[in-house]
Amino acid sequence: MGQAEATLAETILKQVPGALPGLRRVDHLWSDLRQGNVGEMPTVVHESDEVLDAIEYDVAICGGTLGILIGASLVRRGLRVVLLERGELQGRVQEWNISRRELQEFVELGLLTEAELQAVISSEFNPVRVGFDGGEDIWVEDVLNIGVSPVKLLETLKQTFLEAGGKLLEHMPFASVNVHPNGVVINAEIKAQLLLDVMGHFSPIVKQARQGQKPDAVCLVVGTCAEGFAENQAGDLIYSFTPIQHQCQYFWEAFPASDGRTTYLFTYIDADPDRFSLEFLFDEYFRLLPQYQNVELEQLDFKRALFGFFPCYRNSPLAPSWNRILPLGDSSGLQSPLSFGGFGAMVRHLGRLTDGIVGAVAADRLTKTDLAKLLPYQPNLSVTWLFQKSMSVGVNQKAKPDQINQLLVNVFAEMQALGEPVLKPFLQDVVQFLPLLQTLGRTAIVHPTLTLKLLPQVGVPTLVNWMGHYASLAGFTGLSMVGDRLQNWVKQLPPPERYDWQCRLDAWKYGSGQDYSQE
Repeated sequence: MGQAEATLAETILKQVPGALPGLRRVDHLWSDLRQGNVGEMPTVVHESDEVLDAIEYDVAICGGTLGILIGASLVRRGLRVVLLERGELQGRVQEWNISRRELQEFVELGLLTEAELQAVISSEFNPVRVGFDGGEDIWVEDVLNIGVSPVKLLETLKQTFLEAGGKLLEHMPFASVNVHPNGVVINAEIKAQLLLDVMGHFSPIVKQARQGQKPDAVCLVVGTCAEGFAENQAGDLIYSFTPIQHQCQYFWEAFPASDGRTTYLFTYIDADPDRFSLEFLFDEYFRLLPQYQNVELEQLDFKRALFGFFPCYRNSPLAPSWNRILPLGDSSGLQSPLSFGGFGAMVRHLGRLTDGIVGAVAADRLTKTDLAKLLPYQPNLSVTWLFQKSMSVGVNQKAKPDQINQLLVNVFAEMQALGEPVLKPFLQDVVQFLPLLQTLGRTAIVHPTLTLKLLPQVGVPTLVNWMGHYASLAGFTGLSMVGDRLQNWVKQLPPPERYDWQCRLDAWKYGSGQDYSQE
């Protein structure tokens, strides 16, 4: 028998050093997840009744890519912090996209100067497009239009961390942690009061906590950065030009980058065993890319390939399972099921988490019940599950080819008609009660049959569940207004009570999206 003909993805990715082997390693993990091949559950967290003697650190952080963000912030607040990174702490050669207002958080927390902030920005562009097949394109400005260099950002924050007294242990992979009544011991040698798990979706601590639980949804992503495109200083935030294919809806994202143009193809699916591989999705990417960007593949010089799968769980953020261990970043599932990266969510919550962790350590509020207050229920994240569900179809579900595109065309048209105060927060993964109420009300009037068309796709239980979260969103919005008036009173409380009340106020504020500002 002759050798099988190489796929389009295989042919192109062989030109990018390390891309094809890396893709197939990740595909193997994705296959295991779909097939339920979880293997033996790791037991990396152990508990002991022994009281520790001298504890060297207030906080130990495992995982440096996002861990350095919280690490630098904590050490500047006077905590003794050690950070463990399994390799060298450095960012990957790609760009993280974010809005300038969100990025300003680094300056407000004293982590970057204005000059340093500007230095980590690799690209800036406007406008960005939202569009779906059969509808009019929507253009907005200043939304995820800043490309940040992870290499420069992490290097700058690393120096901030070290200069402020932080201890960095590179090439120090996490192996185990023993939880004691008054602290933790990591890798049998590092003693701290609190461990922050920032090791991501596949953290061994998270695996032990979730015990093989299958995700409720997955976002599959493939993409490249390449040169050879026509000059284009606009971006695409979410764009679709094809009907449902292979039981999923394809969405695209594209941004100018410092060394070319980055384009992603992503889709929302479940982890059914019959779902396709990442390599198949890459085949689809290369098949459709010429039509999407009006370019021939032969014109492009591919610099790097980007790919991954991002599991989402309804019980997110993940509540701590042990005393003195707090999951953060992707480990906690702090972002919505619509996003496929934890950088923006980490930045958005950085100030809140810094204050909360400082308060928890100061008040010795480090039980799992106490720490859970830093990862509270957030109805503005929970309501997005309906949106995620409406943008996906089951393996055996029957859906009209244009069903998802038509839904999105109608909803986004109404959001655009209501203006930027409604549209912009949603595009930045922030759902607020009043804009959502306005959108739903206007959509119900203009498109009265839309809900009936959507119901068979999402199911009655999902809709009923969503209504509960929507009611909570309304309640949290009202409570947040009350909470604003309690801030001065809370600041006067003793540390233990102050911690509890501040967590409560933050839960109301962030859980209703009232932390977001367009200023």
